[in-house]
Amino acid sequence: MILLDRVTKTYTRKKTDALYRINLHVEPKEFVIVVGPSGAGKSTLLKLLTREEKPTTGKIIVGGIDYEHLKEKEIPTLRRKIGVVFQDFKLLPNKTVFENVAFALEIAGYSNREIRHTVPKVLNIVGLKGKENNYPRELSGGETQRVAIARAVVRQPKILIADEPTGNLDPKHAWDVIKVLEKINKYGTTVLLTTHNQEIVNKLKRRVVTIKDGKIVSDKASGGYEI
Repeated sequence: MILLDRVTKTYTRKKTDALYRINLHVEPKEFVIVVGPSGAGKSTLLKLLTREEKPTTGKIIVGGIDYEHLKEKEIPTLRRKIGVVFQDFKLLPNKTVFENVAFALEIAGYSNREIRHTVPKVLNIVGLKGKENNYPRELSGGETQRVAIARAVVRQPKILIADEPTGNLDPKHAWDVIKVLEKINKYGTTVLLTTHNQEIVNKLKRRVVTIKDGKIVSDKASGGYEI
């Protein structure tokens, strides 16, 4: 599903390696937590996967697509296979919950009939049934993040990248979001979660990849937070 083979990313301006000879293999339907201090290289890794950045050297293959041969016009197709959720929710404040999620389908060319059929199902999965007509300002932080997750998965991507999705949430709402990610993973989506929350890492008991100074320093099958 995700393969990085000796991937290095060097920023010429800084003359430093954000990532150095990274090797990483993530199986389909796996749930992997990526941890590490600020500046370790986690964000660069995610940008490489979504093709916002290109590696300086090394090979990246995601969902059978070799990034080395990826043409610019093919990038939108690639990104349809990857859903992304950020720490700041990036919702449209003047659209309802339903409209925010539907917007992801509209720009992908789905019909109104498909949208009316699909959006309620996804909102039900993330626990927001009955909130369809609410606006983001009327929701709690946890609910708002779950709208963002619904929008990220409504096109049924093979991979969901969740970049610090609980960073702005209190513990209860943070766990609500984590439970939704686990649910989506059970439906067959590969989940890549970055977090600084040690409690989440330890309780989830999932594979943990630790990045420090641009290198993978630990890759454990379950738990184990090493910085």
